[in-house]
Amino acid sequence: MKKVLVLEDESSIRSFIVINLRRAGYEVVEAETGEEALEKLEHHRDTRVALLDVMLPGIDGFEVCRRIRAGNSRIGIIMLTARAQEMDKVTGLMTGADDYVTKPFSPAELTARVDALMRRSGGSESSEGEIQQDPFLLNTRNRTLEKNGERIKLTQVEYAIIKMFMENPGKALSREEILDMVWGRDYFGELKIVDVNIRRLRLKIEDNPTNPTYITTVWGYGYKWGF
Repeated sequence: MKKVLVLEDESSIRSFIVINLRRAGYEVVEAETGEEALEKLEHHRDTRVALLDVMLPGIDGFEVCRRIRAGNSRIGIIMLTARAQEMDKVTGLMTGADDYVTKPFSPAELTARVDALMRRSGGSESSEGEIQQDPFLLNTRNRTLEKNGERIKLTQVEYAIIKMFMENPGKALSREEILDMVWGRDYFGELKIVDVNIRRLRLKIEDNPTNPTYITTVWGYGYKWGF
């Protein structure tokens, strides 16, 4: 069964999330603190998506996200926050999260976000092989990226973005197109998630992230894979 970790310190909210995820067919692992969540992930290594509340006793959700990402690039991570400030959203994404949901949220919205990440973390590909665009080599069988022979650790969303770009070299893609191709047409969120993920990806692949040459900005429109 597809397994989801829910880290939320408020029992009523956690129960609400757990009930709805179980109704959607997911197996759920519950945690009340960041420390407990990290411990449970050690015992449930097949967990494919983690929902992390930001405001927690002890270590907060951002730190839990950092620690998970330090050892696991494949798990999908969604931040849960009651705060709507832009900085909280950006901080979560730059820390390594794939998505964020602002409380209060509907069961349909949350389930759709989990469904989308679960599809990406499943590892299935419609085509198998390699895409070579020097200095990059994308292996679509094992979902890895190398630059000059060195492996670059990517999250599932980052992999999906790179694959999209390498399949469309030189084509200007609008933010809306990128959102549809990577997050899906049923995605509830904002266009800003595209910009923040591009920023995070540039830090990993560009020689000079402040002057990018691979993922270039098409001002007022979107981005282009600069080949």
